[in-house]
Amino acid sequence: MNERRIASPERLDQEGGRAVLDALHGEPLEASQSVVLDLSGTRLMDSKGGAWLMRLAELVRAKEGELRWEGQQGQVAEFIELIEPGLLSPRGKKPRVPGYFESIGGTAFSVFSEAKEFWALIVEALYWTIMAPFEGRGFRFDLFIDELYEMGVRAVQINFIMNFLLGLTISMMASALLEPYGLSILVANMMILAFSRELAAIMTAVVVSARSGAAITAEISNMKVQEEIDAMQGMGLNVTQFLVAPKLLAMTIVMPCLTAIGIVAGVLGGAVWGLLVLGHRPSVWFLQTLSWASVNDIFQGLLKSFVFAQIIVLVGCHNGLRVKGGSRGVGLMTTRSVVMDIFAIIVVDLVFALMLYYVMP
Repeated sequence: MNERRIASPERLDQEGGRAVLDALHGEPLEASQSVVLDLSGTRLMDSKGGAWLMRLAELVRAKEGELRWEGQQGQVAEFIELIEPGLLSPRGKKPRVPGYFESIGGTAFSVFSEAKEFWALIVEALYWTIMAPFEGRGFRFDLFIDELYEMGVRAVQINFIMNFLLGLTISMMASALLEPYGLSILVANMMILAFSRELAAIMTAVVVSARSGAAITAEISNMKVQEEIDAMQGMGLNVTQFLVAPKLLAMTIVMPCLTAIGIVAGVLGGAVWGLLVLGHRPSVWFLQTLSWASVNDIFQGLLKSFVFAQIIVLVGCHNGLRVKGGSRGVGLMTTRSVVMDIFAIIVVDLVFALMLYYVMP
């Protein structure tokens, strides 16, 4: 590696520093060339001169060279010692890009760590919801009542409307297929069967996850960001007991109720099309509906809604407790919670379908 020497002026200030840099530019700097700055003739140096030296060091590093200095004395030596870390720091160094298998391993460790946290939350939530009250360790019934109203009563209207419109839409599509064959009355059978087994539970879960699941994550995320969670722990309060358990029990109760309302709303939506458009008599339509109503089908829908309730609350609380950053982190975790809720609901519904119709028909 060849070497190039530059003499520093007597005063290394604004003008002197510019002169040093001009001397470097006077002859093109070669790649990997060593630059030696001779400071033996410099008697005075200020902060502007130091800034020019920092710029000089950056230019040398850009060519993968090395900047060294010699001959400094007195005040100049003290100043150089002060800014030496900046002159030597490898600014602009590109971060190392992890390899393919390293990325896979990092993702696997991250997923495993989050799964452990989620499992710990499940165990603790079930304890504080089911066992702790019977052990005399307390349960926040006031918060439980508030959550019943917020998650259940205030969700009835939107849940009814969504299931009603879904029933109306599906009856329209089904009648377009069956009416040419004179079988439009079978739309009534389809409505009660579809909403009892699948549609009411799925649509209700999606509505509740977008409404209550997002609200749970936003609430806990804001408490985490504002350090209210840390304050509760500092006062010796259990976060799961005060925040998670009331929500979990309330959702467990309201989800089957909302699903039952969804079944009724979906059937009524189909009936509107069957009575007003297809022209069936109400007695015939509802008799056909009731003849296909099955306790087993309704039980399947309610059982799914019970599981969906656990997913919505636990996923919402899990994401809320893992938030990082400020308001942007709250928004990201809220979005993540809704996406995870809907994905988990679809996967669990698929598992139920396999179990109920293939493994245990």
